[in-house]
Amino acid sequence: MRIGVLCSRIRPEEKLLFTEIRKRGIELVQIDTRKAVFDLEKKNFYDTDAILERSISHTHAVYITKILEDRNILSINSYDVIKNCGDKVVTSLLLDKFNVPTTKVRVAFTPESALKAIEEMGYPVVIKPGVGSWGRLISKIETKSAAEAILEHKATLGTYHHSIFYIQEYVDKPGRDIRAFVVGDKTICAIYRSSEHWITNTARGGEAKNCPVTPELDELCTRAALAVGGGIVAIDVFETEGSRLIVNEINHTMEFRNSIKTTGVNIPEKMIDYVIEQIKNGKGN
Repeated sequence: MRIGVLCSRIRPEEKLLFTEIRKRGIELVQIDTRKAVFDLEKKNFYDTDAILERSISHTHAVYITKILEDRNILSINSYDVIKNCGDKVVTSLLLDKFNVPTTKVRVAFTPESALKAIEEMGYPVVIKPGVGSWGRLISKIETKSAAEAILEHKATLGTYHHSIFYIQEYVDKPGRDIRAFVVGDKTICAIYRSSEHWITNTARGGEAKNCPVTPELDELCTRAALAVGGGIVAIDVFETEGSRLIVNEINHTMEFRNSIKTTGVNIPEKMIDYVIEQIKNGKGN
């Protein structure tokens, strides 16, 4: 068996996955997206049983998995899952379509319409880029003057990240949120991410602690994962007033270095188990 890993920068997560693959006697094929060239006239590129997508670039991941899948190469996660998770607007649409509890969202396309949407939702709100991770370029807006300033900055910057205004209700979390890891049809573990700052990502300094996977959390997260196409994903969950759980975001190439010891679950082992299962079943997600 040969498993390819599509990656660019090698993080601790990729090193753990490399180790897990080799430990099983499986041949590892490392594919660097920064060096790869794809001749679209060719019918095949890699002699592998499956490719595990771990690129930090959403754009690279979307195009490369589409190229691979069109040549019948098993990709995990799939092109559809990556596309659905990588775009927050699409994620929100799918969560709504499948009746998965999530935050209220408004989408606008000009600073004027965005300001109108913010005023209608009421302060505070959170504005995010449609594509992005690690809590970057996220703003909590508490006043009209702040909204006007941030919207003007986004319009002036004018890049793809700022051309669509994704506006989300602000959820007053109890100083933490939950990141749950779903592999296939099971929530394998979860962590609380705590911080005095309103952004609780561990990439921004949030502290990780084990979170018990209750039946309620498992049901919510597996439903959310199914809504975007399944596979291997991380679900970010908010606890609202009255302890109700709602989905915030879904990540298709999650980091997990801070969660293995915290939860006691060997996450890379579970991921490779899933890849092998998909190879044997002849399908990918």
